[in-house]
Amino acid sequence: MRATEPVPAHPDQPGGAPSGSGGLLDLLSVAAVVLDARGRIVLWSPQAEELFGYSADEALGRYAARLLVQEKHLELVDGLFEQVMAGGAGWAGVFPIRHRDGSTRLVEFRNMRLEDDRKDLYALGLATDQVTLRRLERDLALSTRLVSQSPIGLAVVDTDLRYVTVNPALERINGLSAAEHVGRNIHEALPFLDTESIEAAMREVLATGVPIVDRESIGRTAADPEHEKAWSVSFYRLEASNGKVLGVATSVVDVTERRRATIEAAQARQRLALVADASIRIGTTLDLDETARELAEVSVPELADVAAVDVLDSVLNGRSAVTAQTGTAVFRALAVASAYPSEAVRAADPPGEVARYEADRLVTRCVNTGRPVRVPHVSSDDLRYIARSPEAAGLLATAGLHSYLAVPLIARGKVLGALDLKRTRNPEPFSADDEVLAGELAARAAVCIDNARWYRQARNTALTLQRSLLPEQPPHQPGLEIASRYQPAQAADEVGGDWFDVIPLSGDKSALVVGDVMGSGISAAATMGQLRTATRTLAELDLDPAQVLHYLDRITDRMGQTITTCIYAVYDPHQAQCLISNAGHLAPVLIRPGRAPELLDLPTGAPLGVGHVTFHTTTLALRPGDRLVLYTDGLVETRDQAIDERLGVLLAHLSAPDGSLEETCDLLLHALRHPGDHDDVALLIARATVMAG
Repeated sequence: MRATEPVPAHPDQPGGAPSGSGGLLDLLSVAAVVLDARGRIVLWSPQAEELFGYSADEALGRYAARLLVQEKHLELVDGLFEQVMAGGAGWAGVFPIRHRDGSTRLVEFRNMRLEDDRKDLYALGLATDQVTLRRLERDLALSTRLVSQSPIGLAVVDTDLRYVTVNPALERINGLSAAEHVGRNIHEALPFLDTESIEAAMREVLATGVPIVDRESIGRTAADPEHEKAWSVSFYRLEASNGKVLGVATSVVDVTERRRATIEAAQARQRLALVADASIRIGTTLDLDETARELAEVSVPELADVAAVDVLDSVLNGRSAVTAQTGTAVFRALAVASAYPSEAVRAADPPGEVARYEADRLVTRCVNTGRPVRVPHVSSDDLRYIARSPEAAGLLATAGLHSYLAVPLIARGKVLGALDLKRTRNPEPFSADDEVLAGELAARAAVCIDNARWYRQARNTALTLQRSLLPEQPPHQPGLEIASRYQPAQAADEVGGDWFDVIPLSGDKSALVVGDVMGSGISAAATMGQLRTATRTLAELDLDPAQVLHYLDRITDRMGQTITTCIYAVYDPHQAQCLISNAGHLAPVLIRPGRAPELLDLPTGAPLGVGHVTFHTTTLALRPGDRLVLYTDGLVETRDQAIDERLGVLLAHLSAPDGSLEETCDLLLHALRHPGDHDDVALLIARATVMAG
């Protein structure tokens, strides 16, 4: 009987159709040889032909020992054959055989006795090449050892996605033994994970054969149900060498620490970005309220849900900041910002209001000690030490306040106030890193706030001096209706140099003066006061306007590095004329009824303080109804438009139908001035009227 061709299995039997090559037995190339009771070959498999080199025609009917064994081993082989046929145990071992090509090869044998239905005895020999067998044994042992000792969690699931095997590492990761895995699908074994997405990924790999590598999965397992873990999971389709799909292999690596490091690095980058953003956004102006608002707005939502900036009232009232204090603290709220509408905003002190906090309040402790106060987890007991009142504590509870942080605003070693931060929606408590970041923001902002505070004080001082030197209300003059305005610059260091004046003279005459001291601040205001006094003194002498400017020039020159522009005009209502002299100032505007406004064409002259300059007086008819508009350059000059263009805008606004002089003043300031303008303005409008009889 020959066994050179495989017998196909019946489709209804297990195994159904014949399988292709590529299984483990095919890799081993196991040869099957059957001998009768005398030792003759009666069955010879194709693998035997491959292993020994003899075809079935050459092997069948021959004595196996004489065909395959060298002469010196015949006696040993005959003894082993008799032992197997006598019904003893089978024999297994390695034996050298003679190949058809004359070479000797070591072959691994498994021999056993067979008995058919007629009680005839046969010997079955299974043989494979020893080199191939040892290689596969080593590969299998290595694979088994790698899987069992690998720190990476490994598992194999079948095509129904049921666990076939798991290694010890995966047992530790999932907190389940191998027995609790095997036979179960993913959902049954790991119900606490997102099993739908895991199974979907496995099915995709089964269907396409394309691996899914390094997919991040987040969750909790029975091994550590209290803490969230992160894993890097990869899926590979398992295939036999003949292409048959066996299932899916998965590897699981715990990357919790890597993820935590990545998150911390991202947070560090975010903190650096926030500090960089704060450097750009905080301190854009010297306005105290705006600077505080910038700090509050930078703090939300990246750092807090609600932020408030409060400064000690004593600091704003001109008293020096202190390094430390005790007892109650009186704050003035400057700014509140929120990431979203919240009851916590209502609980904060409204900007502009003054609030007294007792020594037991956390924000008071913050400014008294000059150190941050952090409450990571706010309890109901903590609320009364945070809120300004029981009502505010209720609002904070409603808003869900769960974490609180206050950091002092310290500039030049002095405590100015505090940055107050609250978290309501953000689930994370304030951490030590948050405290450091808030301190960095507060430190940067505190210097800006301190600068703004000093500039506000300087501005208020200069403005107070300036206003004290200007006439509160121009006096009523015969034959003249007068309106005036003074508007200071928004910047603290640019207040102080502009002035106007109306001076009664003999014979019902009036002197009209508008001037601008170059420079700013208290020094410019003081210089302006001296020049205004000198102008009033000279006006009493009833001098020609050019002579008045001549003497003012000498006075200004002796005052040192001071340059001043000035318009000096004397109006005589009885003569209906006006004498005007100009010292480097912008030309006044003359408006006659029924005619377009015009800039007076006057000899410009040089500013006061240049020295040895000749000034000229121009005579101008000024009849009832005529208006004369005197102003300083802050009304028309801007940094982005030519002066001629701006003067054209001034004339256009003065072309409007006649209104009252007060309305005209308001119109010009509203139309030509902008918030934050960097120059102050003096404006004087005079209209000639009919003299009373």
